[in-house]
Amino acid sequence: MAKVFSPSREDYANRSEPYKKMIEEALAREKNLIALAEKDTAGVGYKKLLLCEEMIGVASYYITINNLSVEFVRTKNNDALNDARKTIYKAIIYLEDIVTNGVDVSTSDLESKWELIANTPVEKKYYLIRKLGLVIRLLIDAFGDNTKWRWSFVELQGRFAAVTKNLLDLKKATKDYFDPNSIDYDNTVLYIRLIRKLLDNSASAYRDRYELSTHRIDDMRMAINFLAAARRVAILIGSPEDGEEIKKKAVVWNEKLKNDQKKGIAK
Repeated sequence: MAKVFSPSREDYANRSEPYKKMIEEALAREKNLIALAEKDTAGVGYKKLLLCEEMIGVASYYITINNLSVEFVRTKNNDALNDARKTIYKAIIYLEDIVTNGVDVSTSDLESKWELIANTPVEKKYYLIRKLGLVIRLLIDAFGDNTKWRWSFVELQGRFAAVTKNLLDLKKATKDYFDPNSIDYDNTVLYIRLIRKLLDNSASAYRDRYELSTHRIDDMRMAINFLAAARRVAILIGSPEDGEEIKKKAVVWNEKLKNDQKKGIAK
């Protein structure tokens, strides 16, 4: 192993310091926002969005600190990566606090949640979700393929997929989706495409975790639940053929689960 010279460590420390300071400042703002939300519940949904955005920033700073460690010290900073992972969970939880973490939730059950952030444009929601998705991708890439967190990331990405769907007012979005004259048309189309992609990816990821790792019944059921959510969205945007294909897939997966239970494979 190559010897690590002290100037590299000094460079790393110097380059990391501004990001550590930004983390401290962001965490202080988080603390103040939480105190404000507890004192005054008015606009709590918007405050949760701000808290989520702060945590995305914090997670990105932790990932940058790790990248600097790799560059200057030639080793990962696992503490920084783990702090980034925990911070991303916090970002997701702040969104879940607004719109729940349910995977296949009906629009009627979400309407009261959407009202909490009714004045937030779809463009801003889409931008926030894209930033959160990017920082999740950067974290997974930083940990690498052989990380012990490989299967844990299935849950992280699944919760991200669910909250991405739940955050969008689908009642309004399904109107804008078919109206090229709407100012929200482009962002709505892109957002719904992203939702469908994330739901499909999470369904496949949970099935993979079931097949290749856990053989847990709840993992396969979660995969089927994501298919149900994907079918709901397909129907809402007027894609019955896609909805029928997803339904057929869910039936096949459910039959497999039943057979695995009979064979004692599923547990």
